[in-house]
Amino acid sequence: MNDLDYSVLLQPALEEARRGFAEGGVPVGAALFDAQGNLLGRGRNRRVQENDPSIHGETDAFRKAGRQTSYRDKILVTTLAPCWYCSGLIRQFHIGTVVVGEAENFDGHLTWLREAGVKVIELNNAECIELMQRFIQQSPEIWNEDIGECPSCSGR
Repeated sequence: MNDLDYSVLLQPALEEARRGFAEGGVPVGAALFDAQGNLLGRGRNRRVQENDPSIHGETDAFRKAGRQTSYRDKILVTTLAPCWYCSGLIRQFHIGTVVVGEAENFDGHLTWLREAGVKVIELNNAECIELMQRFIQQSPEIWNEDIGECPSCSGR
């Protein structure tokens, strides 16, 4: 497992993020792999496209991978650091490794994952960073909605 090239594993997730961006959605893609690097499922944030706030990139890939007897040896690759919702999924199912394309635009909850024993690998991928920056600039209201922020709400 240590000899996997995580930048190669990022590619299906990045393809999904690009597709989501082209569709007008939040450009977060994800993919779930087994310990040998075999792709089990891939997906993207489709909350805008499907009008469903529960379809984040990580949850989409997780669902598409189907049932697994254990997730401890699985690798979840995501283009952006996971939010609380997706971090909860990772902890709930004890996903062993999370590979993060970038945590510059949104730092997610990587410390919380590490505290739970999740192996977190940050790639600081330039394309992931740039794609998310473009999206945030183009669609700040959708971005704030996606991360649960309400700029006009006091105390939230």
